[in-house]
Amino acid sequence: MPSGHPRLLLSIHDVGPRSEGAVDRLRDQLGRHAPEDTIALLVVPNHWGEAPIASGTPFAGRLREWADRGAEIFLHGWFHRDTSTHAAAATRFKARHMTAGEGEFLGYDRDTARGFMRDGKALLEDITGHPVTGFIAPAWLYGPGALGALADCGFALAEDHWKVWRPATGEVLSRSPVLTWASRSPGRIASSLLAAQLLPLLLRRMQVARVGVHPGDTGVPALTASIDRVLTTLKSTHRPSRYHDLLGPEAAPCAS
Repeated sequence: MPSGHPRLLLSIHDVGPRSEGAVDRLRDQLGRHAPEDTIALLVVPNHWGEAPIASGTPFAGRLREWADRGAEIFLHGWFHRDTSTHAAAATRFKARHMTAGEGEFLGYDRDTARGFMRDGKALLEDITGHPVTGFIAPAWLYGPGALGALADCGFALAEDHWKVWRPATGEVLSRSPVLTWASRSPGRIASSLLAAQLLPLLLRRMQVARVGVHPGDTGVPALTASIDRVLTTLKSTHRPSRYHDLLGPEAAPCAS
């Protein structure tokens, strides 16, 4: 666990051309609570195969600008869509109930996962001119192939629902549940709001608190209000920080 003041890690998921307007709104909202260079961006290279990021486009220019201004850039899958057939019952349950068909890296074998990871890493580093900070799987779901591929691709950091770790060594850098919201149905909205009332009571006692927001949150006023309440609560006990800070003061910038 990191020493010193408790840390608050903030991230915006599903960053891509078709979510650009919502990402701007989320950056503005989170920026009222934390410095902009502590708001990590989780970038999807081609969301659902419908929104490719290409060098030389206006969105690529914005991505580079955000990185130049200090935003940490994470690779967040490739398509963010799960097209795998899952044989194991436990994996089918995760794919069906823990995400709306978006657990892309839950079913990939190691070679396939490695290919998408390497291509995505190269694309984002070419566009931004900066090394990516790490990899975070869509819906925080990893299958055995993805976990193996992480260690092959040189990512400094990875994150799931419960922890942040170094893929190269398996060293766990922090353990805490990530607080997030879901907007895809009235039931999910209601459960998200309940979790956002209860989970900060636990996170306030932990050395690292993690909060992740999604573009869909901006379309539900109750969720945006809940995000503000949570951040107001947590920033009273936790200092907004960068993921890279978990590596310690002696760590060099994440290698490309």
